[in-house]
Amino acid sequence: MATFIIIGYGDRAGYDLTDPDVRDEAHEHDARLRETGAVMGIAGTPIQVRNHDRAQVVTSDGAFLRSDLPIAGFTVITADTTDEAVEIASKTPCAVAHGVVEVWPLQT
Repeated sequence: MATFIIIGYGDRAGYDLTDPDVRDEAHEHDARLRETGAVMGIAGTPIQVRNHDRAQVVTSDGAFLRSDLPIAGFTVITADTTDEAVEIASKTPCAVAHGVVEVWPLQT
């Protein structure tokens, strides 16, 4: 089994455009993922951290990463293949509610 990070991007406008039954099914999918051990959370406000040459820790509020849609949340899953991870991600709220989801394989 491999580990994958799923990053969901989306906003309220896209969520509200989605049929409530489709949204509910996506939330039920997320609940099943949690029940099977997926680590899942809503993205909070990020803090950038720098410590160039270990000389001084400097922090900045806000995201370094920029996108058209805000990051909505993260999930850590295990799957046998990338295709399986993509299938899992395709059923999440951001994927079905006019957002986008990235699947990042973790290389250890």
